[in-house]
Amino acid sequence: MLKVNFYELNSIEDNKLAFAVIMSKFKDKWIYVKHKERCTWEIPGGHRENNESIIETASRELFEETGANKFKLTPVCIYAVERNEEVNYTESFGQLFYAEIECINELPEFEIETIKLFNEVPNELTYPLIQPYLHEKVLEFIS
Repeated sequence: MLKVNFYELNSIEDNKLAFAVIMSKFKDKWIYVKHKERCTWEIPGGHRENNESIIETASRELFEETGANKFKLTPVCIYAVERNEEVNYTESFGQLFYAEIECINELPEFEIETIKLFNEVPNELTYPLIQPYLHEKVLEFIS
């Protein structure tokens, strides 16, 4: 079973933040991306690299996954995905961002096949037990 928990910014040690996820708007629509190896939609984001700040991770992932080259990036909160398994309890942390994208160039040649603009959360999600909660948290943040 999965559970998404939210924490205030700076309440979790920075070195524990392993992911950046960026809910992004372009032309008043939400951007979702489709990985080349999947047939479902996901929020742009990814793993933090060594010697990279979490804001650098968010900027890099947003460019790599959408082609966005001009945007305003705002930290929203820290999130964790809690997995209750019979043997081990683990919680992985990431930082959730909101981005207002002004300009998108051609999609770079990485793992994303295409991007699409949506008015709401799409039905075919890669992580349906996680992504709707992240989307809702950003909606609360910007309203």
